[in-house]
Amino acid sequence: MISPDEIKKQALKWWRPLLQSTISGETFFPKSIDRIGKIQPGHITQQFEVLQQEVATLYLHSKNQTGIGYLVKTTEKNFRRTGSHELPDAIVFETVEDYVSFTDKKKEWKVFLLNYEKVIKGIPRLKAWVLPNCMWLTDAQTNWDDILKVCRYFLDNPRPNLYLRQLPIAIHTKFIEDNITIIQSLLDFLIPHHIRNHQQKRFAERYFLKYDEPLIRIRMLDTHLTCFNTFSDISIPLSDFEKLDLSARNILITENKMNFLTLPAMPSTIAVWSGGGFNVSYLRNVVWLAEKHILYWGDIDEHGFQILHQLRSYYPNTQSIMMDCKTFEHFSEFAVAGARNKSEQLSLLNDEERKLFEQLKLMDKSRLEQEKISQGYVEEYLKSLL
Repeated sequence: MISPDEIKKQALKWWRPLLQSTISGETFFPKSIDRIGKIQPGHITQQFEVLQQEVATLYLHSKNQTGIGYLVKTTEKNFRRTGSHELPDAIVFETVEDYVSFTDKKKEWKVFLLNYEKVIKGIPRLKAWVLPNCMWLTDAQTNWDDILKVCRYFLDNPRPNLYLRQLPIAIHTKFIEDNITIIQSLLDFLIPHHIRNHQQKRFAERYFLKYDEPLIRIRMLDTHLTCFNTFSDISIPLSDFEKLDLSARNILITENKMNFLTLPAMPSTIAVWSGGGFNVSYLRNVVWLAEKHILYWGDIDEHGFQILHQLRSYYPNTQSIMMDCKTFEHFSEFAVAGARNKSEQLSLLNDEERKLFEQLKLMDKSRLEQEKISQGYVEEYLKSLL
């Protein structure tokens, strides 16, 4: 025979469907539990006392006794040896009041109804969002008044181009950060065509807000080239770098900052440092770079070749420099043990690079940092290159 605890466990599975039926306007109650435990003749003849106790417990917590909660419905059953008995046949919740009382959901139900009315009156089109996200409306700690303020502001200003704390919304400056998950879900629904980057989880970068961008450092290696009047070495926000279209023919990107700073003069060449290592990813959307001759100089190690592979996935014609067998052999005495890379193959390497990458995987001293390459060698290499 089913117990009150088992009834509650089953009934709690209806909580979300109940909320959704309320939103969609469908009738949910009465709701029945029909499988309450089949009573066999042996229960009457051999376990009658146990059966009596189970039935008594079932009635003790029922609407039949308390006036609210689940209702025990019975039916008359005949047994060959013991005759006719009136036994429980189904458990029924007749009303939503019965349900929320028994499942201890009264407070959450009240909160849900208040918040649902507030949301639908505030922004009617959110009804379609509420249906799959109904559980958000049951949390008494969620400040829907302020959340709706944020939503209305972004509906009117979908691309603010302000820092988060500059938004002219009557909320405290940390409110959006404190409620980031729900607000992002709402904005994705309300302004889907004003998402700057669907892959970006950070709020300001996902939508059209200002944020503390990565700085891209630029050096003019040709004295005839200048940027912003007479500056030859500057750092600018990534978004400004993306807008540039510098006249140089060559763009030389280095992995290491000091190597970037000590690059010699080179005709029609600009050096770029995006923060080192895998931060070359910052450069993936710089449209004007696709028209340039891109040179990349990184460490000769497994990760250095992976970074080269990554850069080529943005700009296929990228040429590596000083990442060859000759350079590695020339400075092999400075090679040290390097971190291993899980990638077995990097499809965007050329034949020589692939051969060296595979050799490094078999070597103990598999890392030659570009800082270990002498300045004289660098200058001779670049002079012969260009």
